[in-house]
Amino acid sequence: MSLSLNQLRKSSVHTKHALMSQKNSCMLIPVNHKSSGGRRPKKKIYHRVHELDKVMDLQKKPSLILQLKSIIQSQKHHSLLLRDLEKQVGFVQKWNFMTVIEKYPSIFRVDGGSTTPPSVRLTGKAQKIANDEAEARNMMEPTLVKNLRKLLMLSVDCRVPLEKIEFIETELGLPSDFKESLIPKYPDIFSVKEVKGKGYLQLENWDSSLAVTAREERLAREGIMNFAGAQKKVRVSKDGNYQGPYAFRLNFPAGFRPNMSYLAELEKWQKMEFPSPYLNARRFEAKDPKARKRVVAVLHELLSLTMEKRMTSAQLDAFYSEYLLPSRLLLCLIKHHGMFYITNKGARSTVFLKEAYDGSNLIDKCPLLLFYSKFVALSGRKEMDLHGGMPSL
Repeated sequence: MSLSLNQLRKSSVHTKHALMSQKNSCMLIPVNHKSSGGRRPKKKIYHRVHELDKVMDLQKKPSLILQLKSIIQSQKHHSLLLRDLEKQVGFVQKWNFMTVIEKYPSIFRVDGGSTTPPSVRLTGKAQKIANDEAEARNMMEPTLVKNLRKLLMLSVDCRVPLEKIEFIETELGLPSDFKESLIPKYPDIFSVKEVKGKGYLQLENWDSSLAVTAREERLAREGIMNFAGAQKKVRVSKDGNYQGPYAFRLNFPAGFRPNMSYLAELEKWQKMEFPSPYLNARRFEAKDPKARKRVVAVLHELLSLTMEKRMTSAQLDAFYSEYLLPSRLLLCLIKHHGMFYITNKGARSTVFLKEAYDGSNLIDKCPLLLFYSKFVALSGRKEMDLHGGMPSL
């Protein structure tokens, strides 16, 4: 189920009518302030990042192509009767898939005629490339196990409802049958437990070496922070970035011009130490500034565990209980707009980790994303465009 940005949390009444578009380059967001004389609440501008909006546009056709590929391959003889397409995708979406079949004969071949009902299958060339998916998924398995383990380590009880993992299985790169094909292979790491009638994926073995965030790994690679905790002393630049052990990489939108007061406060925040996201959230008082910064680190780490460093706002919000996320999650993401970007492009609002992208292009691609790019390239689209964003299947 997908929700729009304005449906992110029913409890966030003051953001119920937020993010209304005023111009193509920005949105106005009402923010509560004390006022007198019946004045309207002040509004803050949320600047758009057109390159990340473009990612959502670029994924539309690849999403249909890859979804149809998966449907065809799930059939017994790897062939789908066109009359059954509606059963798979619904009446409205059927016509979008029919257009894809007609537009990309290099990928999809229609068989049948006057005596036999028409069906669609992959062309020989497309099937040859599709066979490489198994190898890509095999290469992904160690990363999947590690990331799934870290996902559980981040949670307050080291367990997450299976239905919530299924909700983000595509974003993590998990196969649709991960409960049968992956979890039983690692009984020393994972188990499935029933709690109050609900199935949970439980962590069986904590690994301290994995309790290192993607942010900390990057700092170590850059020599800003080593395992002894050494650091270089540098000042915050005009773009808000600071090379210290507790700093985050920021990338403000082109239209945002921070003043000196804002930068001074940001410098304090960047330098402020905070507990690791892998420490139990129940140990900290939610109102403590260090605990609030830790929550930002949790969101950063959650997005870092996904293949494309992005989730829908509904997916993030689904983990409110497991990670003790703020009730006003939307405002938290908006406040830290140098780190996260929320786009309303597409059917669902999506939250990006900005540092993972260079313009519209995802910087680091896993083997599965590279396979998707190779397959969709049969349509004639440039591979650089495909790396901007892969679809949610």
